[in-house]
Amino acid sequence: MKIPYRFKLVAISVLLAAGLAACDKPGPAETAGKKIDQTAEAAGKKIDQTAEAAGRKIEQTAESAGKTINEATDKVGDKLGEQGMKAGVAIDDTEITAKVKAAIFAEPGLKTLQISVDSVKGVVTLTGSVDSPQSSSRAKELAGAVAGVTQVDNRLVAKAVQGK
Repeated sequence: MKIPYRFKLVAISVLLAAGLAACDKPGPAETAGKKIDQTAEAAGKKIDQTAEAAGRKIEQTAESAGKTINEATDKVGDKLGEQGMKAGVAIDDTEITAKVKAAIFAEPGLKTLQISVDSVKGVVTLTGSVDSPQSSSRAKELAGAVAGVTQVDNRLVAKAVQGK
């Protein structure tokens, strides 16, 4: 059986065309590669989303911690300020008391008398006994002249001196 030349040529052309067409169709390896690429891309997107969510959470936690630290610092500062003011008042009152006592002791007519001095927030209280109402008035004047004294509570009692 002899096959005509043209028929052979057509058959070879059909086989070549079929072979080339088969090359254009994706094979199992190519399909698997595309699926791996798609899965890797999807996994990358998920990782990015998770990283962003974690970053936001960390920022929120850090911000919250910062606020808590700031609030605690403010409270400590307020407490220190209050304590400082109380200490300042106590030092001022102690200083006022010492200055009033020094002024009374420096006065010749008053230094031998028993006068107690107490200061609270700039208010000086004089207690004890003096020999005359004039001595009581003088002690009040001296106390009122000391810097920082806002008021003088004169509770001095004038007692008559024996022998006059």
